[in-house]
Amino acid sequence: MNDENFILSEKLVSSSYVRQGLQARRGHEQLIRVLLQQGKCPEEGWSESTIELFLNELAVMDSNNFLGNCGVGEREGRVASSLVARRHYRLIHGIGRSGDIAAVQPKAAGSSLLNKITNSVVLDVLKFTGVRSVSSCFVVPMATGMSLTLCFLTLRHRRPGARYILWPRIDQKSCFKSMVTAGFEPVVIENVLEGDELRTNMEEVERKIEELGAKNILCVHSTTSCFAPRVPDRLEDLAVVCAKHDIPHIVNNAYGMQSSKCMHLIQQGARVGRIDAFVQSLDKNFMVPVGGAIIAGFDESFIMEISRMYPGRASASPSLDVLITMLTLGASGYKKLLSERKELYSHLAQELKALAERHGERLLHTPHNPISLAMSLNRLQTDRNAAVTQLGSMLFTRQVSGARVVPLGVEQTVSGHAFSGFMSHTDSYPCPYLNAASAIGITKEDITLCIKRLEKCLKSLRKEASAEKSESVSPAEDLKD
Repeated sequence: MNDENFILSEKLVSSSYVRQGLQARRGHEQLIRVLLQQGKCPEEGWSESTIELFLNELAVMDSNNFLGNCGVGEREGRVASSLVARRHYRLIHGIGRSGDIAAVQPKAAGSSLLNKITNSVVLDVLKFTGVRSVSSCFVVPMATGMSLTLCFLTLRHRRPGARYILWPRIDQKSCFKSMVTAGFEPVVIENVLEGDELRTNMEEVERKIEELGAKNILCVHSTTSCFAPRVPDRLEDLAVVCAKHDIPHIVNNAYGMQSSKCMHLIQQGARVGRIDAFVQSLDKNFMVPVGGAIIAGFDESFIMEISRMYPGRASASPSLDVLITMLTLGASGYKKLLSERKELYSHLAQELKALAERHGERLLHTPHNPISLAMSLNRLQTDRNAAVTQLGSMLFTRQVSGARVVPLGVEQTVSGHAFSGFMSHTDSYPCPYLNAASAIGITKEDITLCIKRLEKCLKSLRKEASAEKSESVSPAEDLKD
């Protein structure tokens, strides 16, 4: 309804009522106007009616929703199911064009505007969560691993003679496969054990650069968020080394946006040295469905170069999901979730520590990891790791998801590379352990239930172990007792 239609409405309904409706409409429009003017996440969240009004306004700007549109091309935004059309708010054309995921589509002005606004809002979120000097970013409809691959493929054009990627070890398959898929040879830098923590081996990084030659190295591929007892890489030191040797630096910041410590490491690394791009997951940081990531950096031209490397158009679903989420939460709502996560990390640590002590175990000391925690499982260790792996199965069947048990000595081959001690980020960690994480969206009730069910599982396993021990006593020893 525009102003003219409101005037015409006054012929049918009392003008005072119509003006009241007009004022309400302008309240919605004012929020949309500020968003378009500033391109920032609103401080306070919007109502669902405002968000749906905005999305419907965008949808009617796309040619597939034009009244009387006559499409004779192969891609005209046709959708067979009205349920599918409603699921996507009739924004069917996706984002980008065949040559650039950030390009504007002539027949999809609404979808193009959605793309631009989402990237602008996400850039604002990156800044207020800690990376204040980030200059550019875009949402890509691929999860973290494939988004890293896109970064490596872009660097190939800048460094055509390079074949190696230096990678401080983190036992997560997708980040390793992202390098192999791009056609490069990962050079695994084994971590060093400092106390309970696994940290970046800077001496080995320097040695490998000297051995392989800087020109033959595509980049250093570092990590922030990870499972304890591994901790975020020494990003500042790595950034300085990369700047010194003129080697690009790509950071896997998968779920690091929710941690001020991880974001600070990226900001400091860019300040003192070199970070070319950092990649973060949408689902892990914004609580949206899996399938999207944010590629960001400090050189706008390089980030745009990555976006142009993406072949073809792309799905708008991840952009739509994250925009709706941030308009719903607002900056204040998102910051509140981050604050609650941080508080619950301390609560989870206290509860795990108390549980560990009750069962003769201990909470591993990993102060440099701001999200993940690890508890030793020494008393479950056997030659075959049976009790350790059984604990993982028991937790899963009791609906404790996300808890991760790591036995000793697991051998795993990933894309042709053999890893010893897989899942523990090192060949031989001193003890088996269990991981739990305080990630965004976790509640105190989640922690309470987890600890309760974990305690029951540990008691059950100890009881089974005692029974087996009793059965194994020989008749002579039994009579002696």
